[in-house]
Amino acid sequence: MKRFKNHQAVIALTIGSLFMLFGCGSGSGSASGPGATNAGMISGTAVKGPVNSGTMRAYAVNNGAKGVELASAMTDSQGNFSMNIDNYAGPVMLLMSGGTYTDEATGSVMTMGMSDVMTALIPTMSSGATVTGIQVTPLTSMAQAMAGSMASGMTTTNCETANTAVGHYFLVNDILHTMPMNPLVDGSGTGATVDMRNYGMTLAAMTQYAKTLGMPDSSGMVTAMMNDASDGVMNGMMSSTSITMGGGMSMMGGGTMMQSMAGTTGLAAAMTTFMGSGMNKSGLMASDMMALISQLTTTNGTI
Repeated sequence: MKRFKNHQAVIALTIGSLFMLFGCGSGSGSASGPGATNAGMISGTAVKGPVNSGTMRAYAVNNGAKGVELASAMTDSQGNFSMNIDNYAGPVMLLMSGGTYTDEATGSVMTMGMSDVMTALIPTMSSGATVTGIQVTPLTSMAQAMAGSMASGMTTTNCETANTAVGHYFLVNDILHTMPMNPLVDGSGTGATVDMRNYGMTLAAMTQYAKTLGMPDSSGMVTAMMNDASDGVMNGMMSSTSITMGGGMSMMGGGTMMQSMAGTTGLAAAMTTFMGSGMNKSGLMASDMMALISQLTTTNGTI
């Protein structure tokens, strides 16, 4: 009888050891220890109006340049995306192509142009980190183009500098994490922060400007603004080269070349026009946006 009890004790001890061996760490759902993999994750929203069924890709940044593709995902009807990037650590470049969006100035559903993309730069990520709320927009695209043209390219420092500079230009403190207000939504201005208002109305002004120029797809304006911002000065030039606008539209007095004032007084005028149009459902008036309109009107174009 004593031998049987001892045998039971040995079995109980063995089972308990097995539970300890296999049970440790299972509660958190994350791996740990030598050889374990902590899958990093990036999620956010593509906004040019929310982009539906766009392809979002994440790239490593090596020596300041776009490197290998880390992951890809499709955006949903609200522009949301999520992807795992394994154990990568360092700067990340996001690039979105394709998809459809509702144009703010016309209310039409438009398809992203074949040669048009939107991009964003995450200055750095730690291995296994989770980064949420990333916005991929025309403004983050301009910052990415600017960082890519800086000395040493898309380094962590240059990514931070470009994101901050473009934000200051459009009076948005954080272009990477601030959700733009959608002016096509009734009453969206109520409760929206100043940054959200400035962000949303800047995107609407770009589409309004594209409409004024007769562009068939306003995504072409994103590409033009990216090119204009690449040298850090909004003057219709990439360094010393005039920017050619796509889409086959006619531009009063400018042919198919980007006007020098497109990113300054051109956007200010377009914003004022949009604010007074029936497409503006936000409840805001031009007087509510005077700080940003004045900024765009008086700037010399330096980002």
